[in-house]
Amino acid sequence: MNKIVIIPTYNEIENIEKIIRAVMNLPEVFHILIIDDGSPDGTANIVKGLQNEYPEKLFLLERKGKQGLGTAYIAGFKWSLAKGYEYIFEMDADFSHNPNDLIRLYENCKNGSSDLSIGSRYVTGGKVENWPLNRILISYGASVYVRLITWMPVKDCTAGFVCYTKKVLESINLDEIRFIGYAFQIEMKYRAWKKGFRLAEIPITFVDRKEGQSKMTKGIVKEAILGVWKMRLT
Repeated sequence: MNKIVIIPTYNEIENIEKIIRAVMNLPEVFHILIIDDGSPDGTANIVKGLQNEYPEKLFLLERKGKQGLGTAYIAGFKWSLAKGYEYIFEMDADFSHNPNDLIRLYENCKNGSSDLSIGSRYVTGGKVENWPLNRILISYGASVYVRLITWMPVKDCTAGFVCYTKKVLESINLDEIRFIGYAFQIEMKYRAWKKGFRLAEIPITFVDRKEGQSKMTKGIVKEAILGVWKMRLT
């Protein structure tokens, strides 16, 4: 019981079985915790069916209604720490993150190179596929914006493909995390960096989802823009 991948879901019925099997078929052993926010499409039912196939490796937390990405991960972090996992991962359900890259993130933390490893689109060797140019410019521009305000030395500040070591999450007061959208990803990295932990960016290829719908909203974008200033000032 060493490594666990937290995957938040809302209406991911097209992807959920495929992503679970992809992680379970890796040469390294990873457990999976699905946190489903009451998906009306039956995502949780698919997970429950697969739990018979992957006993003691596949877990499910069901929540009532959409409560936000950040609160899902906080719930997952607390659950995973209580169970004693040493390496705790964030990953999307839609294959925008390649499950094979979990091993690279893990090895970087395991060999002592970092305390927190980030699957990065914007370091040398990283790239984005199937995104229109305007979306790439917005995403990259957001990371530049965050670096200018926070001085945090991370090129992909909003990345959601991350490996945390246990000691990083134990050092952060998870009840004080304020943001629930993409600002959550920025805040977690910022707090870890301010505490002196080593952050490493591992180049990945980010592929836009092929099935299901994006969860991006104007509110999430606004939270990220304003949230950076709140973090810097406080």
